Amino acid sequence: MIDLHTHTLLSDGDLIPTELARRAEAIGFRAIGMADHVDTALVDAIVPVLVQVAADLAPVMKQMQVIAGAEVTHCRPEHIARVVARARQLGARVVVVHGETPAEPVIEGTNRAAIEAGCDILAHPGLLTEADARLAARQGVLLEISGRAGHCLANGHVVQMARRVGAAVIFGSDAHAPEDLRARRDAEKVLACAGLSVDEIAAAFAAAERLVARATA
Repeated sequence: MIDLHTHTLLSDGDLIPTELARRAEAIGFRAIGMADHVDTALVDAIVPVLVQVAADLAPVMKQMQVIAGAEVTHCRPEHIARVVARARQLGARVVVVHGETPAEPVIEGTNRAAIEAGCDILAHPGLLTEADARLAARQGVLLEISGRAGHCLANGHVVQMARRVGAAVIFGSDAHAPEDLRARRDAEKVLACAGLSVDEIAAAFAAAERLVARATA
C-alpha cells in the first residue's frame, strides 16, 4: 500500500507524525506521504518539521518509507505557484494541492493554478474540466481518486475525464484519523467503485510507485 495524502496534528489530523507512521506500518504500508495543510503563512513552519520526521524515521523503519510532503490548501490561485515552489525549496518531496472538491468552497481556478504550478498530485479535483485534465496529462500531474467522504463525490467524474484525455490517477485516503487509513484491498475497492478497471487500478498504483521512486531518489 502506498498513500501519499495523509495528515498529522501539524494541521488538522489526529495523530503526531510518528504515531501515524507506526499505524500505517502496522497495516502493511510500503510508503506514506505526510502532506499537512500549508499556505503562505504556514509553509515555512510545517514542511521542515515533516522533513525532520522523515529523516529521523528513515534509518529505523526498514519496511516503510516516510515521505515529507505538503498540501497547499485554500490558497488563492494567484499564490499557489509560490507556495508549491517554497514547499519544494524547504524539502517537501511530494506536493499536493487541495483541488476544487464539491465538499468545500474552493475558489474556481484552483485546479488550473495547481496544474500550472507543477504540483505532483491534484487532490479531489471535483468537477474537473476536460481542458484541465488534458493539461494535467501533459504536465504529469496525478489526479486523485479520494477515499474521503465528501471529496469522493466526484470520483466517477474525475475517472471519466482522466480516461478521456489519458491522464494518470492515484489513490489518496486524505486520512486525518487512524480509521481513515486504508489497506491496499480497501483502496482498490474505492478505485473500483469510481469506475476503474482492474488494469486501471494497477496503473494507479504503478503511478504511485513511480512518484515514490522520484521522491526518494
